Amino acid sequence: MSPEDDMNDNNPSLLPDVVTSTAEAASETLEEGHWGGSWKVLTPAMRRRGGSLGVVEMRLEKGHASCPFHWHTREDEVFYVLSGRGVLRYGEELRELGPGDCVACPAGTQVAHQLANPFDETLVYLAIGPHDPHEVCGYPDSGKVFVRATRTIGRLEGGDYMAGEPEEPPALS
Repeated sequence: MSPEDDMNDNNPSLLPDVVTSTAEAASETLEEGHWGGSWKVLTPAMRRRGGSLGVVEMRLEKGHASCPFHWHTREDEVFYVLSGRGVLRYGEELRELGPGDCVACPAGTQVAHQLANPFDETLVYLAIGPHDPHEVCGYPDSGKVFVRATRTIGRLEGGDYMAGEPEEPPALS
């Protein structure tokens, strides 16, 4: 088989890996109080094949927010509402969302965002964005920072660059 055959979308051995049906995708749920919802990863083959973009179908029931109010340093995010209604918190503003609304949240702006559902109907939307292993997120409501590379969530405190360093570097002793 030639490399061109591998690239052919009509090759039945490749189609199951790149096409995902929302009806067949595995659903996961994470809820803690008013936080969380359920989701289905619609692009499982993307990372396995070296890609970085992902699409997730999210479902938020009444009284839930998808995650804490946050901003990204490296990952742009796009949300597209399929059904239901929700509220977007973006910076200092609130805006009601409905089917057909598309939200663009660019990285590097330090403008936080969050989707929530105060309505009776389930909010269903697509969350689209990359998965950067070096992502850093800020959470302005709690003052936390998430560093994906070290899998660390915590609070930073200001300080002098040399504070806490040994008087003599160990490499010199």
